[in-house]
Amino acid sequence: MSSDVLDGLDENQREAATALRGPVVVLAGAGTGKTRVITHRIAHGVDTGAYSPGRVMAVTFTTKAAGEMRGRLRAMGVGGVAARTFHAAALAQLNFFWPTLAGDSAPGIIDNKVRLLAHAADSIGLSPDTATLRDVASEIEWRKVSMLSVDGYVAARPNGVGRLGVDRVVALQHAYEKLKDERRQLDFEDVLLACAGMLEAEPQVAKAVREQYRHFTVDEFQDVSPLQNRLLELWLGDRRDICVVGDASQTIYSFAGADASFLLDFPTRFEGARVVRLETNYRSDAPVLAVANELMRGRPGALHLTAAASRAAETAGDEPNPAATASGVTAPTASIPTVTAFEDDRAEARAVAARIGAQIAAGADPRHIAVLYRAHAQSAELVAALADAGIATTVLGGRRFFDMPEVRQAVMELRAASVAPIESGFVDTVRDILRSRGLTDEPPEAGGALRDAWEARAAILRLAQEAPAGTTLRAFTDELTARAKVHDEPAMRTVTLATLHAAKGLEWEHVHLIGVAEGLLPISYATTFEQVDEERRLAYVGITRAGRTLSLTWSRGVRERQPSRFLREIGSGTLRAGGAIARSGAGSRRAAPPTASGAPRGSARAQR
Repeated sequence: MSSDVLDGLDENQREAATALRGPVVVLAGAGTGKTRVITHRIAHGVDTGAYSPGRVMAVTFTTKAAGEMRGRLRAMGVGGVAARTFHAAALAQLNFFWPTLAGDSAPGIIDNKVRLLAHAADSIGLSPDTATLRDVASEIEWRKVSMLSVDGYVAARPNGVGRLGVDRVVALQHAYEKLKDERRQLDFEDVLLACAGMLEAEPQVAKAVREQYRHFTVDEFQDVSPLQNRLLELWLGDRRDICVVGDASQTIYSFAGADASFLLDFPTRFEGARVVRLETNYRSDAPVLAVANELMRGRPGALHLTAAASRAAETAGDEPNPAATASGVTAPTASIPTVTAFEDDRAEARAVAARIGAQIAAGADPRHIAVLYRAHAQSAELVAALADAGIATTVLGGRRFFDMPEVRQAVMELRAASVAPIESGFVDTVRDILRSRGLTDEPPEAGGALRDAWEARAAILRLAQEAPAGTTLRAFTDELTARAKVHDEPAMRTVTLATLHAAKGLEWEHVHLIGVAEGLLPISYATTFEQVDEERRLAYVGITRAGRTLSLTWSRGVRERQPSRFLREIGSGTLRAGGAIARSGAGSRRAAPPTASGAPRGSARAQR
């Protein structure tokens, strides 16, 4: 199996996959195949006898990513590896050792921090609104993952939350902790704190854990918090068999405690660490990468991405698409990213909808198209404009696929049918059941609940049609149930709308990044150098989601917004003007033609 595991890896990927011992840091840029490297490295270690599967812990940040990692390892014949999130690993250890240490079961986990905070507020005579409670919940999370006491929190965040002064925020935090203890519950951050405390206080527990897990791999290491890093140190002990993988340019959760210094300083903290750089990008065409590289040029830890030879060859043969024109708006070609200025948000939304319509008319699959933005509020005009154009959408961050009532009902009926004799074929049975619930040959009009339900049922049918030969209805329903548990949602044939945070880890062939204006990206409350730098990384994440085409847009609006400073930093050498577009109202006037960057000429790079 060894040659098979390493086959298909490029030179740097192979270097990372064969570095099985000692501290290793893999600096993996966007689209460079980091998950492939992680799983092939583990598989190679097992195949060569360097690792025992049960002694390997692979840690990541989402249940979905952990599930994908386990699935890839199983496909390579490697089972028994503990691929988990930090929280899942810590909770499993708490549940295992707590009964022995405390004589009873571990405390329960809070399912809604805001609700408990509301009860705590009542107990001390406060009545903050829900938004304030959500912000206090975020403050609690930040304090704990930053490993600060309440006094330390006051020193770091002395300004309070909303209309609550810092004294009241502190009182509310104390009341929250008191109520939580009375109910014998832990929140998610407590799980990590309690596990770390257990390992520090109980030498026999630390010894057992370290004997169980000998080899550690941590994905998305730029996102670890001080608390997660401390827990990792306790798991590792004085050993050095650790591999961390990350990209400092994709650190977008600093507000939640993420600290990229743990990634950047890894070679200093682990003397003699092997450093491998992955900079060959297999996702994006060279012109898209040029925009990303310009945006991050000179930033700490920035990698210089180059397109894989196969993509570079494809790009060289690209020609403008004559069919990609709608409503007077020219859709982007498959190569040079564009930037376009608009008079107002409605004109911007309608133009983007027209461009997407042109892409679909030219053969693009809606599943491969996304519109990205900084804040959820920006989606309202888009949803309306796309619905008017007859284009169905899915908004990430809304209802999860398997939580939709139409999906739950379909899965329930499919499971019931799986225990009865099937008279027709497996796929025909799935189709018949979905038709009985409302699936028709032609979809309803876009923009309503009926279309959303239709798209969900159609997605289930496609899963059935794409299932391996010989799949039974029972196996199919088991697969649906397993996917629901890890939030592995199927892609519906819809255009995706998502915030830049929600887009992390995803990719599309065609990306439209809207609202690239001061006050939106960077957002208005980003005032310090560090906050603006985080906004730059968010823009970078959005840009690097694109495979073939990238469209950047902004509008002046009633507040006379200015183009984002990031457009000036990227410069006109890597962007072309998308044209001057009329405002949305009747008797519209045309916008002044932007420069190639959509902004006044000149560079702000010296101002960084």
